Amino acid sequence: MARTRSASPSRRPPSPPASRWRRRLVVFIQVCIGVGLLALGALAIAVYVAMSQLPSFDSLKSSPNGQMIRVHAADGTVIVSMGPSFGEWLPYSQIPQVMRDATVSVEDRRFRSHIGIDPVGVARSVKVRYDRGHWTQGGSTITQQLARTVFLNNQKKFGRKFREAILAFALEWKFSKDQILELYLNKVYYGGGAYGIDAASRKFFGHGADHLSLAEAAVIAGLVKAPSNYSPTADAEAAVGRAGVVLETMRETGAITAEQAADADVSGLKLAPEPKQNSVRYFTDWALPQLDTLIDETTEPLEVWTTLDLTMQRQADDAIRANAPPGAQGALVALDRGGEVRAMVGGKDYVSSIYNRATQAVRQPGSSFKLFVYLAALEAGHKPEDSIVDEPVMIQGWSPRNDSRRNSGAVSLRTAFAYSLNTVAAKLGQEVGFNTVADMARRFGITTPVNVHPSMVLGTSEVRVIDMTRAFASVANKGVAVTPYGITRVTANGQTIYTHEVDRSHVLVAPYVAAEMTDLLQTAVNTGTGRAAQIGRPVAGKTGTTTASKDGWFLGFSSGITTGVWMGRDDAKPIAGLHGGTAPAKAWAAFMKPATASRPIEQFDTQVTLPEWQLEPDEQSYFGQPDNGQMAVDADGNPIEQDAAPVPTDAQTGDTIPRPDADQPEAPVTPPQQLNQDWIDRVTGRERRDPSSPAGRQPLQREMPRDGPRDQVQTQRFQSDRPQEDRPNQ
Repeated sequence: MARTRSASPSRRPPSPPASRWRRRLVVFIQVCIGVGLLALGALAIAVYVAMSQLPSFDSLKSSPNGQMIRVHAADGTVIVSMGPSFGEWLPYSQIPQVMRDATVSVEDRRFRSHIGIDPVGVARSVKVRYDRGHWTQGGSTITQQLARTVFLNNQKKFGRKFREAILAFALEWKFSKDQILELYLNKVYYGGGAYGIDAASRKFFGHGADHLSLAEAAVIAGLVKAPSNYSPTADAEAAVGRAGVVLETMRETGAITAEQAADADVSGLKLAPEPKQNSVRYFTDWALPQLDTLIDETTEPLEVWTTLDLTMQRQADDAIRANAPPGAQGALVALDRGGEVRAMVGGKDYVSSIYNRATQAVRQPGSSFKLFVYLAALEAGHKPEDSIVDEPVMIQGWSPRNDSRRNSGAVSLRTAFAYSLNTVAAKLGQEVGFNTVADMARRFGITTPVNVHPSMVLGTSEVRVIDMTRAFASVANKGVAVTPYGITRVTANGQTIYTHEVDRSHVLVAPYVAAEMTDLLQTAVNTGTGRAAQIGRPVAGKTGTTTASKDGWFLGFSSGITTGVWMGRDDAKPIAGLHGGTAPAKAWAAFMKPATASRPIEQFDTQVTLPEWQLEPDEQSYFGQPDNGQMAVDADGNPIEQDAAPVPTDAQTGDTIPRPDADQPEAPVTPPQQLNQDWIDRVTGRERRDPSSPAGRQPLQREMPRDGPRDQVQTQRFQSDRPQEDRPNQ
């Protein structure tokens, strides 16, 4: 029997290709849905975590992005704003409707409907990127911009954009739309250092943001896109054009009518004047770093009230610019009797050079350093009337000489100081000890190193203008230390956190020593090297000139103000004709005369006493070089012989000025003036008039012989009304 063949199982027909792709698509969709759900869950978790870590609304209100410092002059005028500027915080209800509408219209017109990210805005940004090939239009919402302003930075990276989106969702989840808009308008940057609409309104329009007009709101709202490009103080035309775009956008969104847009006169807006940023910056650059040692506040906005007198500052600027030789720089510091810095000029122009020569530069003071030599001598027991011999002297191999190359024999200390005799200063320094002189300088506030070589009595140690001014101010303060200061008080959020207190307890020398020193300083101004500093009221001061006229100084005080002036080149090249008694003394007088005009005339404790007239038969002491601090010395303080006169150089270039040919005829020699008592009377304005002569113009002849007793006349007359030809050149 034949076996029957069992039937084989049936095979499925192959699936058509369409069925396979359909299944794969379903799987792909399922995977995408799963991944999407996972991503959505991760996003929700990230947003929840970010939301839980967000500060409270009140904390965000009180956390500025940086510290703002506004500096006020003595009269309250704001002279400088430093760092980011934050105005008053305006609650949502106090923000003008036009400001809210302008911001929403131009920055995020779907602000009220999205959840932190605007898909339409993102799609538009991507389309523009595709059309133009680069990113030119952002799709950030107001919420995203707030997240970036408060928590992130402006880096254009996708990682930052992702974090920004997370924070935007978290902000929308935690805060209301009104709260987000309030935070945004009070924190976003509007340019010029201004954060928030109130700071921007005060900077650009001079008033708070609680009463902004439509035109002003349009200008401020237009700044957010590009603050530096559309700032009205930087480019008024660009600001007006951008404000026009804002107004048109507001009209399109229905925030304003066409009539309101047409009535908004943007071009007619008046901007608040910018505070001057020139020479006052020398003062603020010196004063503001002191805040680190005065206060601990590092976040709250600060109001800093200073001692600077804007009127005196302008007068100081004018005095330096008008009197400094071409190519030379100048510096000035003016201190009130308590140490208040009323004016500070660190150079001719802050914009071209921020180097503060009043507080940073160290230069040799020349004979103005003799202040400390004579203070040490007076404290040791010397009196202004004491006699000392002006004679050649040798000290440790160093032999100083007077500028006149002559010696006058026995003279008083008053006379030696008035005419800045080097030999006498050297003898006094040797007598009291050069270490004692150095200690006196440090006692009076010299902060730079002071050498103790014998030549130090002629001012070979470098000093700062502010330190020397401080020393003279302490003498004017009857021997009580004066410490320069510029900050009187500091406030934060209306609360005073620092107030300066003047210390009047540190006595440097006895009052009688300071009075005797003032006596000597008066003489130097009235008949000595500083006569160009007379201002018609009692003045005490001293000149200083260094080797080859590289530096010129005048420091002095009158009516409670002490001022120091320095002039010279930054490269220390000689300046022909520069002496302490010329340009610096003239600049000092040009500043002090108006600076003291409103103050009562104050007499010193000691009236001025004139020196002996029987001195120095060489007119060079009075008419030629006005100072004697020009002795050249080497590094060891030994003198360098200078038989030839210094080669004159051009003040601007420093190039040598060629001398006249030797074949040229010599100029006629002017007969020397007779330095007798009549000359002293003329130059000090003490001529006696003969009433019987026409108009009383003929002076009476003195009967006292030249070798008679010294005529030590005490006078309180400080006027300088004698003819120009009778005044010695300084």
